[in-house]
Amino acid sequence: MSDRKYRHRGYQDSDWEERERQREQSRRARDEERLAPRGRGLGAPTVSVFRCRVCGEKQPFTSSVPLEATCFKCKTALHSCAHCSFFDTSAPNECLKPVLTRVPNKNAANACQLYSPRLVQEFASDEPSLKDPRAAFEALFRKR
Repeated sequence: MSDRKYRHRGYQDSDWEERERQREQSRRARDEERLAPRGRGLGAPTVSVFRCRVCGEKQPFTSSVPLEATCFKCKTALHSCAHCSFFDTSAPNECLKPVLTRVPNKNAANACQLYSPRLVQEFASDEPSLKDPRAAFEALFRKR
């Protein structure tokens, strides 16, 4: 019998060092999980696309957007402040670049020399999108 008054396990047990080592290993494993990259699609291939800010329709992208370019779906002007990568409502004159005069209508076409289309990163799909709704539904439950 032990010389202790109570038989509870505690700091005087001989396997204390082993338990502490296991606890440290589990703590390290949790830290590694926490520090591992998380999120949807991290490391997945992406593609840059130009989308309309009003309706979200994907627009054909070239190096420059013509002044008279409009969205195919909603007919909004694409060469406007709202579609520019420098547009920021919290910046002076609502532009990240130094402009002399404020453009009053941000959705109207303007001839700004600093215009750069706002590109968004989307996931590149390996499979072509299915136009037929039934085929798309069947593809959801197809065994791979």
